Amino acid sequence: MAALPPADSPIEPLVVVRVLGIGASAGGLAPLEEFLARIPPHSHMAYVVVQHLDPTHKALLPELLQRVTPMSVRQATQGMPIEPDCVYVIPPNTELSVVDGLLNLAKPMEPRGMRLPINVLFSSLARAQGEQAIGVVLSGMGTDGTLGLQAIKAVGGLTAVQQPDTAQFDAMPKSAIAANCADIIAPPGDLPTRILACLAQAPDQFASGGLSAGPVAEPELESTPLQRILRLLQQRTRHDFSLYKPSTLHRRMERRMAIHEIATLTLYADFLQRNPQEIDLLFKEVLIGVTSFFRDAQVWQYLADITLPELLARQHREPHLRAWVVGCSTGEEAYSLAMLFTEALDKLPRPHDLTLQIFASDLSPDAIATARRGHYPADISSSVSAERLARFFSVHDDGYQINRDIRDLVLFAQQDVVLDPPFTRLDLISCRNLLIYFDQSLQRKLIPLFHYSLRAGGVLLLGSSETVGRYTQLFAPIQSKLRIYRRQDNAQSRDTRLPVKSFPPLAWIAKELPVIPSNSSSHTNDNLQAAADQVLLQVYAPAAVVVNDEGDIVYISGRTGKYLEPAAGKANWNFYAMVREGLRTPIASALRQAANQSEPAHLQGLQVQLPGGATQSVDITVQALREPTALRGMKMIVFRDITPVDASPANKNKTKTATQHTHATELQQYQDEIQTLREENRASREELQSANEELQSTNEELQSTNEELTTSKEEMQSMNEELQTINAEMQTKLDDLALAQSDMKNLLNSIEIAILFLDQNLNVRRYTDRASKIINIREGDIGRPLSDLTTSLQYPELNDDALTTLSTLAFSEKQIPATDGRWFTVRIMPYRRLDNVIDGVVITLVDITATKELEQSLRKDLQS
Repeated sequence: MAALPPADSPIEPLVVVRVLGIGASAGGLAPLEEFLARIPPHSHMAYVVVQHLDPTHKALLPELLQRVTPMSVRQATQGMPIEPDCVYVIPPNTELSVVDGLLNLAKPMEPRGMRLPINVLFSSLARAQGEQAIGVVLSGMGTDGTLGLQAIKAVGGLTAVQQPDTAQFDAMPKSAIAANCADIIAPPGDLPTRILACLAQAPDQFASGGLSAGPVAEPELESTPLQRILRLLQQRTRHDFSLYKPSTLHRRMERRMAIHEIATLTLYADFLQRNPQEIDLLFKEVLIGVTSFFRDAQVWQYLADITLPELLARQHREPHLRAWVVGCSTGEEAYSLAMLFTEALDKLPRPHDLTLQIFASDLSPDAIATARRGHYPADISSSVSAERLARFFSVHDDGYQINRDIRDLVLFAQQDVVLDPPFTRLDLISCRNLLIYFDQSLQRKLIPLFHYSLRAGGVLLLGSSETVGRYTQLFAPIQSKLRIYRRQDNAQSRDTRLPVKSFPPLAWIAKELPVIPSNSSSHTNDNLQAAADQVLLQVYAPAAVVVNDEGDIVYISGRTGKYLEPAAGKANWNFYAMVREGLRTPIASALRQAANQSEPAHLQGLQVQLPGGATQSVDITVQALREPTALRGMKMIVFRDITPVDASPANKNKTKTATQHTHATELQQYQDEIQTLREENRASREELQSANEELQSTNEELQSTNEELTTSKEEMQSMNEELQTINAEMQTKLDDLALAQSDMKNLLNSIEIAILFLDQNLNVRRYTDRASKIINIREGDIGRPLSDLTTSLQYPELNDDALTTLSTLAFSEKQIPATDGRWFTVRIMPYRRLDNVIDGVVITLVDITATKELEQSLRKDLQS
C-alpha cells in the first residue's frame, strides 16, 4: 500500500474495480447460472469464477455461462486487466489470483486432488481489495473456500454462502458456515439481491485501513436505532462498540436480522429490547473471530529471518522477551509466534537464558476457551508445514493438539483493549487486522497506547491494510510493505491520552472515618468480660480445631503444635495433611462416626510422637456442630493431654492396669483400622469391577462401530468404482458427441451452402462459414437475436418471415438480391428435432447469381 499523502495535499480518488469472487465445485454449474442470471447488467463490479476443473480437458464453462448473462464472459489470461460488468473464468490446470488490478495465472503447486484454487482467489482478493473484497461459496465437496472466506472476513470484506439444502453437494457451504465466516446465507438465485442490498446500506469507500490524516467517507451512525442497539450491547456486555466502523456493524446486524426476518434496524432494536439472549448472540456475531496459522507467509518469514534474531541479539541486558498478541481470536497467531521463537532459539549458541512470555488477549470468551484448549482441525496442514506439525503438534482425534512446551509460552486472557489496562514492558506487539474495524478516533488512541506499552526499540506488527497513519513520530517503518514498525524511543506526542478507563485512583476513594470509642460503662464492662473470657480460653481451654466437610481447617484454638504440623511443599490447610502420624486414621474414623450421630465420638489413650522423640498420650473428642447456623455442618476436634502417672510402689498396680488398658485400646484401634481397610478394599474391588464392565461394554461398542465403518468403507469404495465407470461412459459419450459435432461442421462447410440455425427466440444457434460472408456474424454472436445482425441482403422482411415460419410451420422461399449485385434463394423452414419437436428455424442461402445472369442474357437475346 502506498504511503499516505500529507494532510495538506489533495487526495485523489483511487478508481478500483470492485471484484466479486465466486467459488464452486461439484454441482456448481446450475447455481453459477442462477447467480449470474440475477445480476443486473450494470452492477459496476467484476466477477471472477473459480471452479474445480479437469486439468486435462478444455473447459466449456465460459460458453455455458455466456448463455445466461448479458455480461461478457471471458476465460482469464495472464495479466488481463479487470473491467467492470465482465465475468472472468479460470482456465483448467491453473490457479487464479488478483494482483494490482490484473488477473494472475500460476501453475498449481499441489498435486491433483490436493489443490485449493478457491482459497487462492479469495486470499488474493483479501490482500488486494481489503474491506471491498466479496467472496461467494456455492455447491461443492470438501472445504475449499473456507480459509479464503476467513481471510476476506478478517479484513472486513463481505462473505456469502449458498444455503446448504439448495446445494447438490453441501460440504463446501457447510464448512464455511461451521467456521462462522458467512455473512449471508441464501439460495443462489437470492444471493445477488442480498449482496447488492448489503452494499447499498454501506456505500462504496476504498478505505486504506490505516490512520489517514483526512476524514474518510464513512456512513454515520443512524440517530436512534443503531445507538439504541449499541447502548443495549454496552449495558449487557459492558463493551462499547460505538467506535467500531458503522459499515462493519451493519453487516453483522444484517445477518441476525435476516435470521429473524426483520426488515429494519428500528424493529431489530425493539426485538433486542424484548429478547436479552439475542444481545448475547449479536455480541458473538460482532466479534470477528478469523485467523489462521502463519497468515501472510511473507510477514512471518521476515519475523523469523530478521526481526526475532535482532530482538534476541539485543537482549543481553534483559533476557526475558515479552510479546502481546492483541485480538488473538482462537490462538493461531500467538502459537505461530511461539513456534517461530522456539525455532529462533535453536539457532543460538548454547548455553543461554533467553525466554519468552506471550500475552494473548481477545474480547470473546469462547475464542479464548478454544485457544486455551489448543486443539485444531486437520486442515491446518495447508498453512503449517509438515516439519512444524511433526515438531509442535501431536495428532489427536480428528485434528492436531498443540504440544505442552508451546502451550506454556502463551498466557491467554479475556481483555478489552479499549477499556482494560494494557500489558507493558513489551518487546513485540502484534495487532493484525483489528484496527480496520475501528473508526479513526479510536485508531488514533490505540497507536499511542502501543507506544506506551513497548520497551525501547520494541516492534509493532500491524495487518496488511493498516498503518500507523500520522504517528510517524512514534513508530518508524522497518518494512512498510509488511507493516512492521519500530518504536521511536525519543518520541513525544501531543495527543497521547490513553483510552484505558481504569479503576479510580486511591486518592479519589473516600477513606473510612475512624470509629470513636464509646465511654459508656456498660461497654467497658462488656469489654472486660470479653477480655477475661479470651484469656481463659487461651490459657486453660484445651487445644481444638474446627474443620469443614472437606477436612479444611477453618479455626484453631489453643496450641495445637503437638498434634498438627504443616505439610511440606505448597501451603495446605487440610487437616488430614497436617495431623501427625498415629492420629490420622483413628481421627478419620471418628469424624465419619460423629457425622452420623448426635453424641460426640471419644478416642482415649492415643499415642502421638512429639518432635523431640518422646511420646504423649492424648484423649480426643470429635463433635459434629449443628448450632449456631454459621457452624452447621462443621466438626470440632478437641485434644486433651493425659498426665503421666508417678511410678511409686503404690501406683504400680494402677500403672499396670492402665498399660493393659492402653494395649487393649491400641489393639481395638488396629482392629478397627484393619476392618476399615477391608471395607475400603471391598468398595474398591466393586468399583473396579464396575469400571471393567463399562470398559468391556465400550470395547464392544467400538468393535461394532469399527465393523460399521469397515462396511461403510467398502460401500464407499464400491460407489467410487461405480462413479468412475459412469464417468468413463459419460466421457465416451462426450467424445462421440464431439466427433459428431466435428463431422457436422465439416459437412456443412463442404456443401458450400450458407446455412443459419436459429432457436425458438430467433437467436443464433449455429452457422456455416459461407453464411458469415453474407450475414455479418462471428463466433461471439452466438445467442444474439437475428434482428441485431446486419446483412448484405436487400431483405428487410427476413426476421418477420422467420417468425411466420416458426408460428405456421410453412416453408418460405424467395429470390433476394444483395448489395454487391449477387442473387440468393433464401429458404426458411422449421427446425425439427429427432423427437418431432419444433425448436427454431433453418435459413439456407443458395447463390443463384449465375442463373440470374443467364436468365437476363436469354431475355436480351429474345428481345433482340
